[in-house]
Formats: sequence, C-alpha cells, structure tokens
Amino acid sequence: MRHALPLLLSALTLVFTASCRTQKTAAAAPDTETAEAQTTAPSWEDVFYDELPALGHRNWIVVADSAFPLQISPGMEVVVANEDHFVVLERVLKAISESGHIRPKIYLDRELAYVPEALAPGMDACRKKLETMLAKYEVKPVLHEELISRMDQVAKTFKILMIKTNLALPYTTVFMELDCGYWSPENEAKMRELMKK
Repeated sequence: MRHALPLLLSALTLVFTASCRTQKTAAAAPDTETAEAQTTAPSWEDVFYDELPALGHRNWIVVADSAFPLQISPGMEVVVANEDHFVVLERVLKAISESGHIRPKIYLDRELAYVPEALAPGMDACRKKLETMLAKYEVKPVLHEELISRMDQVAKTFKILMIKTNLALPYTTVFMELDCGYWSPENEAKMRELMKK
C-alpha cells in the first residue's frame, strides 16, 4: 500500500500535466475555419449585390470619397471598396437601373461646384466625369452638413449602404436616396387625388 500511493500520485501528476498541455495547444492553434473567416472579408461587390434585392424606397446607397466620416447610426453600413470612385459608381448605377424595383434620387454636395482646381488638382476633371455619368438623372445640390444630418436621421430607421472609394478629392460623394422603380411620383399623386373622392 505504501508503494501504491507514490505510484498513484505520479500517475495523477502525469495525467494532469498532459491535460494542461492539450488545453494550451488547443487554445494556441485557432480553428482553421475561424481563421479563414476572419481573413476573408466579403468584397464591396459581394455586400452590395447581396443587399440590393432587399433595398427599397427610403433606403440610401452612398458612393463616398475616401475621407467621408464613419458614422455610427444603427442603420449605417460602411464597406471599403478601395477602388476607383467612378468604376464603383458606374457599377452601382448599372445595378440599380437593372434591378427594376428601385431608382435613385441623386444628391451631390453643393460645395462641389466651388472647389477650385488650384486647391484640389484634378477637381475639374472629376466634376466633368460626374456630370457625364449623372447626365440622365436629376441631380440636386445640397450642403454637405445637411446631407450628413439627413443620413444620420434616416439611418435611425432605414438602411444606408455606404461604399467608400479611394478618391481623394473633397465633396465628391454621390448620395442616392432610393425610390420605387415601378411606381412614379405622378402615379402616387393621381392615386392620392382619387383617395380624396
């Protein structure tokens, strides 16, 4: 019995030590699936095309310049594209147009028209490119601070998807408030008149 106790203690010590090593090794080596999920974030296009069918009237899509502020309103989702502003804008406008269920009401910062080329080299070419790309839309200029405040209010109730590009020119963000693509404002007005009868 005297010899059995030291053997039992030695066996328990070995089991305990082996158990601790196994736990440390398991904790040190992350699960392969978890590690892959953390390193492979979806692209801006994956996020955009996945969410586009769910977006509708009163949602917003914003194609932002690289310095646009990160907002923390609950409905605001920001995706960093780190791609050319005009390539992203072209893809977004094309997808919205082809969706059939939505159409954009477009706003630009009013300040955009006043930024001189001398202070922001490339600004004139940027304005011309935006003008060409947005020629078929009614574009409304609104002060930058008003647009930020409006988005903050909207994001309390509705989803806003912001795609940040790599453009480094001020006031070049394109704000798109989505509206119904198959029901025009004229049809809405006519229906409202009928409701009064």
